[in-house]
Amino acid sequence: MNARRRRGREDDRSGRRARKRAVIAAWTAAALTVSLYGCTGPEPGPEETSTSSAARGTSYFTGLPAEQGPVLAVKIDNVRPARPHTGLGSADIVYVEQVESGLSRILAVFSSRLPPRIGPVRSARESDLELLRQFGRPALAYSGAQSALRPLIKAAPVAALPQGEAPDAFVRSGDRPAPHNLYLRPERALAAARDVSDASDIGMRFGAAPEGGRPLEEHTVRYPSARYTFSWSPEQKRWLVAMDGSAARTTDGGRLEASTVVVQHTEVRPSTFRDRGGSVSPYTETVGSGTALVLRDGRAYDARWQRTSADGDTVFTDASGERLAFAPGQVWVLLTGR
Repeated sequence: MNARRRRGREDDRSGRRARKRAVIAAWTAAALTVSLYGCTGPEPGPEETSTSSAARGTSYFTGLPAEQGPVLAVKIDNVRPARPHTGLGSADIVYVEQVESGLSRILAVFSSRLPPRIGPVRSARESDLELLRQFGRPALAYSGAQSALRPLIKAAPVAALPQGEAPDAFVRSGDRPAPHNLYLRPERALAAARDVSDASDIGMRFGAAPEGGRPLEEHTVRYPSARYTFSWSPEQKRWLVAMDGSAARTTDGGRLEASTVVVQHTEVRPSTFRDRGGSVSPYTETVGSGTALVLRDGRAYDARWQRTSADGDTVFTDASGERLAFAPGQVWVLLTGR
């Protein structure tokens, strides 16, 4: 664990709680603004987010001016009946992981912005626990987990927020069938969480585009039963996201788009867990090293990633071993097999 992170985690807890209350108050004010304009349910209208001016700096997760607020990770459903998503456009980092039957699920990380609703929310997986260790002690909101996994979640350094333990933070929608209709009220979730870490350095670097790379208009990432396509838009200067051949949109913020896309090749192996149907749950290794493809500014860069321990940063470097800078903005990280 690096010294800066250790010092950050050893900050006085009362100061951390005060900062948390200030951030939640700002976010709650943004959500209240939405509700005053008549936006209810899982589709609160045009996305409203806010950051406090009290402690603004540069986000460790996006490279943009932002509050270094508490870290909230939300497990989000991603099968076709779960779309369009709500609140996903406000995430700082969007991780995509393989789950049972070759499908995918999203783990979205929020800190600098918080929408009124996020979802649909689904169950946690074992891989989430290792992935989230680099964030210190984040809050993790999810709909539930199989009984054999619960002791591991309890022992992990996360502020676990399943629906059963924070019922006021969740709401069901009547516009789609269960289980694809559970949404999180993030300000209530963070209010229920204890000792949540603020955003800290997890190894990402942001800045001007590096030299080299190759022009790229479109790139598709395939899982056994899911695919993601990222198309470069010169007008918007973003990668437009498509899922399973359809444009990915949200109920509250329009088209999903990324500033940087990271295709991180890693080991995806069977775990000891199975779903209710008997399918084996994959385990995605996020400690180790391997190759990656980084997309930014309409170009593709070959890269390497390394994370020496679960508590350590994930570092992305170019062919010369130098840190590879991401484009400021939302980052998508797709964890795929080698």
